[in-house]
Amino acid sequence: MPSVPLQETLWLALGVIVAGGVSGILAGLFGIGGGAVIVPALYEVFRILDVPESVRMQLCIGTSLAIMVPTSIRSYLAHRSKGAVISDVVLMWSLSAVVGAVVGSLVAVGAPAALFKVAFIVFATLIGMKMLFGSGWRVRTSLPGRVAQFGYGVLTGLVSSLVGVSGGSVSNAVLTLYGQPIQQAVATSAGIGVPITIVGTIGYVLAGWPHLSVLPPLSLGFVSLIGWVIMAPVSSYVASYGARMAHRLSKRQLENAFGIFLLLLSARFIASLL
Repeated sequence: MPSVPLQETLWLALGVIVAGGVSGILAGLFGIGGGAVIVPALYEVFRILDVPESVRMQLCIGTSLAIMVPTSIRSYLAHRSKGAVISDVVLMWSLSAVVGAVVGSLVAVGAPAALFKVAFIVFATLIGMKMLFGSGWRVRTSLPGRVAQFGYGVLTGLVSSLVGVSGGSVSNAVLTLYGQPIQQAVATSAGIGVPITIVGTIGYVLAGWPHLSVLPPLSLGFVSLIGWVIMAPVSSYVASYGARMAHRLSKRQLENAFGIFLLLLSARFIASLL
């Protein structure tokens, strides 16, 4: 693998640190992992380091999930201290989300990524529009039954492991559709993200083990320890500040902010398909 000039390496490291800070704020503010920021930042780093195209995206996703483990834990604890977490939902969705994360980790390498991106674009765009222009949109005013919640948990885990996010974008949007206050949806999504990121990381470590010969140094399967060491502390540290911001905003302000974020996230995936 060719050497990288020192100045270029320093600029890349700075970019990764900034991305870590942004992802941490997003984790606390919206109950998500910030993978939408982490994955493209890591992709650029690994591109310049000449990581083969055949494993580059998997390495980005696996590293993103690993980075979000401490971030998700810190975000969840910050929200729980405010008493906003719906504990029953965290427990139920976490169990089924783990199933989805395992499935996603197994199929991520060979699955047609474009199919999942299109599905997520449609989902995120609809929910983003709902947050911005349809504050009264509700499927119902209470949470669905156990079977439906199990299905939503599987979907959350599956999306997270295939796209490199903690799943908060999915669980947060679904909970608000079922009449849950946005602050509680954010806090609960943070809790659901903890087991998803842990299981997803383990899955990508195992999935990448046969490819170690083409991965960069200090890779643990599809997890770059270098990327993790640089970005994880920054992202984790600032997550609590994002959580404080979430509880200072009004319900409508938080809905607008989350809606804009989802539309930007959709635009990012549309660009990746072009």
